[in-house]
Amino acid sequence: MRILGLSAFFHDSAAALVEDGRLVAAAEEERFSRRKHDDRFPAQAAAWCIAQAGIAPRELDAVVFYEKPLVKFERLLETSLAFAPRGFRSFLAAMPPWLQRKLHLPREIDAGLGGGYEGPIHFATHHESHAASAFFPSPFERAAILTLDGVGEWSTAAWGTGEGASLRLLEELRFPHSPGLLYSAFTGYCGFRVNSGEYKLMGLAPYGEPRFMDLILDRVVRLHDDGSFWMDQRFFRYCHGLTMTSPRFHALFGGPPRAPEGPLTQREMDIAASIQRVIEEIVLRMARHVHARTGERDLCLAGGVALNCVANGRLLREGPFERLWIQPAAGDAGGAIGAALAHWHLTLGRPRTPSPEDAQHGSCLGPSYGDAEIASALDAAGARFELIDESSIADAIAAELAAGRIVGHFDGAAEFGPRALGHRSILGDPRDPDMQRRMNVAIKFRESFRPFAPAVIEGRQREWFELEAESPYMLLVASVAAAHRLAPTPGDAAARGIDRLRTRRSDVPAITHVDGSARVQTVSPGRSPRFHAILSAFERRTGCPVLVNTSFNIRGEPIVHSPADAYRCFMLTDMDVLVVGRHLMRKAEQPPMPGAEEYKRSFRPD
Repeated sequence: MRILGLSAFFHDSAAALVEDGRLVAAAEEERFSRRKHDDRFPAQAAAWCIAQAGIAPRELDAVVFYEKPLVKFERLLETSLAFAPRGFRSFLAAMPPWLQRKLHLPREIDAGLGGGYEGPIHFATHHESHAASAFFPSPFERAAILTLDGVGEWSTAAWGTGEGASLRLLEELRFPHSPGLLYSAFTGYCGFRVNSGEYKLMGLAPYGEPRFMDLILDRVVRLHDDGSFWMDQRFFRYCHGLTMTSPRFHALFGGPPRAPEGPLTQREMDIAASIQRVIEEIVLRMARHVHARTGERDLCLAGGVALNCVANGRLLREGPFERLWIQPAAGDAGGAIGAALAHWHLTLGRPRTPSPEDAQHGSCLGPSYGDAEIASALDAAGARFELIDESSIADAIAAELAAGRIVGHFDGAAEFGPRALGHRSILGDPRDPDMQRRMNVAIKFRESFRPFAPAVIEGRQREWFELEAESPYMLLVASVAAAHRLAPTPGDAAARGIDRLRTRRSDVPAITHVDGSARVQTVSPGRSPRFHAILSAFERRTGCPVLVNTSFNIRGEPIVHSPADAYRCFMLTDMDVLVVGRHLMRKAEQPPMPGAEEYKRSFRPD
């Protein structure tokens, strides 16, 4: 039986295909459309998943959508009425897409699948999809489940339990009180884009002091022992306006929101530190409550807030659960997986046998390309490349990295979710004190304060980081091990704010954040044989089993999807080397790309 799960129309649309209970394929629409956070129907992603299963749309047995649009529309109407007449402008802005598309999902699904599907269409609930995406692929026979995000139909957080092929959600937090919307409101106030800039806020937090935390908990949020909370809506406008925060919010925190791309001040850094601590406290209290109610040893997490890897790291260190499993595509995209698996196990009652690792297959569930396809795309782009045998490619890449070069690496199946895990990655030497600046300014064209993540050979993370657990999906933050940290100089200790960026904190400075932490990915030969081989070859050359690993994209664009995308990104940045499959390219050997220098200057006007 083949089940297609879909998430669409609201944020990060995606498709996933489950065949006889096994996750076969999953992809996000943005990778195909090249439109970041594409919220349209995932027509291209669905077509690819169906083709990957070797079938036509008519051969699908079921299509399952990840939430119930009519219930969501009910929430929109009730909220608009509750806040009338203030909510009239936001109501008018929301109506056209609902009336044109979102209330007509069967029609949209039929059109999106090319008119070839005539079977049943089912609807899961939003947090049921999140919960199913967290528990069913996990390695646990039984576990507690916690989902936290902005809002689905009415729920904004929920907890329950899973055992075997069953899953029950027992309690929920309801709109407008929401951990995701709370964090997003502060994201927007600090000048970052809501629904995509939350990573920036988390990265900015270590530069500040949480001096506003008590103010938030005294005036804005009433937090209870079980992690539930009440938000004073006088400080927010997401229920009835076109912005997240109100003038009362701005007065409380000392002024208007920071303009996008405006200078970062200590105020924004301290606000980021404060709301980050509040979110961590919410997550910890919720987890303790869930543990007390369930008595389970293990916890599964999903929802957009589960991508807050700093909170996850604290939960692993300080929380009551022995093990965590976090859905790699924890946001709405992962709901496509959850919807399909929920139908298989909960609706059809089919059994489940947990995999000892997990059933996510390293989250490498997207498209891959063979040698002939790669060569054809590179020839069409005019690329000059060297074809290297697979047995030698890891050593060749390691040699480039050890020489200080930045390498774009494109190989195998694309990752599903927001993290590049070595298949669509930009790699660098973590020992280079200038690597973070080079990657941020000359490659990623993004803010200099943002940290980069380390990839480390699985099992070796204990030597380099204060982390015992495996972290294959780069969803846990841990401190760099004491043996690799450097004592601060008097000048370093006195540095504040962005000036802390200039201090050297460890012998792997490119991946050590200003608070001495790192977002760790552990790499095993089973999940990622090529990437593991590169790390091993790099260690043989340098003694260091760690590399900088960041997503293969330019600021504002999705992660590269095709060999042509990879070559374009390579040529439009100051990347030194590109490897696509077994094809290695050096920048100095490539013909000039028209407009490349002007493109770079558009990001770096100075």
